[in-house]
Order: sequence, then structure tokens, then C-alpha cells
Amino acid sequence: MRAVAALNLPDVVPAEISSEPPEIRWVAPSTLWVDEKYQRSLSDRSMRLIRKIVSEWNWGAFKPPSTQEVDGRLEVTDGQHTAIAAVTHGGIPLIPVLVKKGSAVEDRANAFVRLNRDRIQVTRTQLHNAMVAAGDEDALTIAQVCQRAGVRILKNPPPMGRFNVGETLAVSTIAALVTRRHAAGARKVLEVCVKGGATPVGADIIKAVECLLHADEYKGELDEERIAALISAKLETLQLEAKRFAAERKIPLWRALASVIFMNRRKRT
Repeated sequence: MRAVAALNLPDVVPAEISSEPPEIRWVAPSTLWVDEKYQRSLSDRSMRLIRKIVSEWNWGAFKPPSTQEVDGRLEVTDGQHTAIAAVTHGGIPLIPVLVKKGSAVEDRANAFVRLNRDRIQVTRTQLHNAMVAAGDEDALTIAQVCQRAGVRILKNPPPMGRFNVGETLAVSTIAALVTRRHAAGARKVLEVCVKGGATPVGADIIKAVECLLHADEYKGELDEERIAALISAKLETLQLEAKRFAAERKIPLWRALASVIFMNRRKRT
């Protein structure tokens, strides 16, 4: 943990503050308005998000919607899903919102763009680490499997893309692997990748190793040690061959990589 501190940014000139700061106001969510000229329409993804917020409402995860007061009403510029979920829930009479002074519709639309553009999206790996810290059971299982297999989930890509053996950003692929093969099976797959010196332990190598160990056409043909030895001896060559094979056969790269590793099984390493 660290205190918030100013950064040294000698090449940045601080903007002149010409706007007034917002006020915080508690309002009934049903009194809020959404301008459909620039706001997102409710897609299937929006509906899934609203369902999730309603079913898992938690003030600890609440982010106040941003609004602007126009002609006596509050128009939402950011956070319409939260506002709609609050109304839908039925048990939340008031929510806090940030209220900014009204302006022309072009300015409100620009505020919407700025709020949604000038933010850093949370990556899947950052979310995973946060879920581990929060004690999420699935995230803890993934973390334990990785730790025992010698895999380290990074929060961010390394400088210049220089991964060390065992490092990965493929947390979604690992999560799916744990779901399919459970902890013990997933650990074996990841251990093969680490023993093979995969840098990084990426989605394609994980899926290729899983395919070699479990797919009907390969199962029992190569043991874990042999797969790791093949990867360790010639991974770059195998990856180049797999790219050509994938392009020729129009198949996913991971499947091509599994095929190429298998075809090289009798060559000396």
C-alpha cells in the first residue's frame, strides 16, 4: 500500500481550471434522465450487466453516476447502468450522484466521451489479482494452481515484452482450463509449459499442451516429459512451423501447434 503522491511531469502544463467542481446530491434514481442522442442504447451486454448489478447490489462497489442539471432535471452523462439497476432493484430509494451545471447538448455529449475515453480499462489480469485479494474462491483456486505449477500471473505486460519463464497474462485461458480439467489437471498442463521454458506461458501453448494430453487423437501418445522436452528444445521453430500450418489448413494456431509438436515427436531433441 502507498500514499497518493504527485508525479514529476516536467513536460505537462497543468490545465487552467475554468469549470466548477460538481456537487454530491442524494436523489431518487427514477428522477434521472438519459439523453439517447449520445448515450448507449441497452444492448444484450447492458442487460446482463444490469441483471448482475441488481442481483449483487453492494454499496462497497458503488460508483456514483455523473449527471448534469439541465432545465431542472438531472441528465446522466456516465453511469446509466447503475441508475437503471437502482430503479429496477426496487429497494434503493436514494443514490448519490455527482451533479454538474447544465450546458448545451454538445457539451454534455463531449463530457460523455471524455468520461468513457479518458479512463484506463481494468485488464483481466488486474481484475484477477483484485479478486484474489477479495478472497474470491475461483480466483484463489486459479492462483493456487498457478503457484504450484510455477506460473506467475502478471498484472501488466513486462517492459519491452520481455517475459521470463513461467510468466503469463493468459488468465482467462487458465481459468477456462481449470474449469475443464479441474485443479490437478490444469496444474499438469501448466507444469509442462513451464518445464518447456515457455516465455510467456501464453494461450496458444496452454491450449496446445492440453490438446496433446487430452484430445482423442493424441491422448497417450506423448507423456508430459516428452512434450516438455520438445517444447524446450525447439519452441521457436515449432511456433514458426505452426504459423505456416495454421495458415495452410485454416485452423487455430494452438491446434496447429499441437499438430506440429506431435509430428516432431520422433525427431531427436
